Amino acid sequence: MSESNTYEGVVVLVIEDMTSVRKLIKNMLIQIGIRTVLEAGDGKTGLDQAIQWKPTLILCDVHMEPVDGRQFMSNLRILEERAVARIPVVFLTSDSSRDTVTFAKEHNVSGYLVKPVSLGALKLRVDAVLKSLTMR
Repeated sequence: MSESNTYEGVVVLVIEDMTSVRKLIKNMLIQIGIRTVLEAGDGKTGLDQAIQWKPTLILCDVHMEPVDGRQFMSNLRILEERAVARIPVVFLTSDSSRDTVTFAKEHNVSGYLVKPVSLGALKLRVDAVLKSLTMR
């Protein structure tokens, strides 16, 4: 199977307040073969886009203003529309504090990507999440 077919129909939403980081991650996703990448600069916009577009996967920064990654996750997981509430989310962060790790486990975060994100780590995490979706 070719790379382009591997990610056919996959939509990724990147929620990151730093424009340069968001664009870099978008470009890396495109580089690995994902054609549809949505962007949001904060958790509120990200939640609106998740509801509207129902992406396959969300990559979300933890520390943002005014709505951070934790608040985004809390709001996402309580949505009545279960298909949206269950979208896999990977945290983008350099925060490995016990509080953040515990929060991530409690809210079914699908993993971490440590900043600065490498292309290899991004591809591995995306592939792992997509594989877990096909096993559901």
